[in-house]
Amino acid sequence: MGHAGTLDPLASGVLLVCVGRGVTRQVPRLQALEKEYEGTILLGIQTDTDDLEGKVIQEKIMPPLTREDVQRVLGEFTGEIEQVPPVYSALVVKGRKSYHLARRGKNVQPQSRKAFVKSIEIISFDPPRIGLRVVCGKGTYIRALARDLGERLGTCGVLEKLVRTRIGPYELKQSWTLDALAGAAREGRFEDALMALP
Repeated sequence: MGHAGTLDPLASGVLLVCVGRGVTRQVPRLQALEKEYEGTILLGIQTDTDDLEGKVIQEKIMPPLTREDVQRVLGEFTGEIEQVPPVYSALVVKGRKSYHLARRGKNVQPQSRKAFVKSIEIISFDPPRIGLRVVCGKGTYIRALARDLGERLGTCGVLEKLVRTRIGPYELKQSWTLDALAGAAREGRFEDALMALP
């Protein structure tokens, strides 16, 4: 058994769990599939984790913003972009996961790397909160996007909420909750939860 991709503690949504040797061999291919997220960015604060799980390290007044202002800036975050991953992430730095080092008080400075964002859509606009739908490739950090977008808008920002709604062809509406999966297993219906790979 294995899984294709992780979710931040604050996030929820689609996580592919692979059962059986034939399927677990497909994990690298599944990890590379396009992903879709819906998230809420909270402007005006910055934390050490780039989401609400962390310690507030800065608060900044948000300038007057219109939906059109944000839409114009979002264009800078689509296509192939340079992104510095969050310090608190599973990225490997000097042989250790970045978040392990950060929790031990080490000075972690992840290097900028390329990410691909296919599209960003505003789904709600109620400053200081902006709801976005993001379609992106492997290795894109939505927390980093929230941080960088806040900075580009003349303030700062954190990720307040995140749901992964799709991985490749696998959508949230097809997913099983952990409770439902456990119930199916107890009732001998575990195979009902299994989907064949496309």
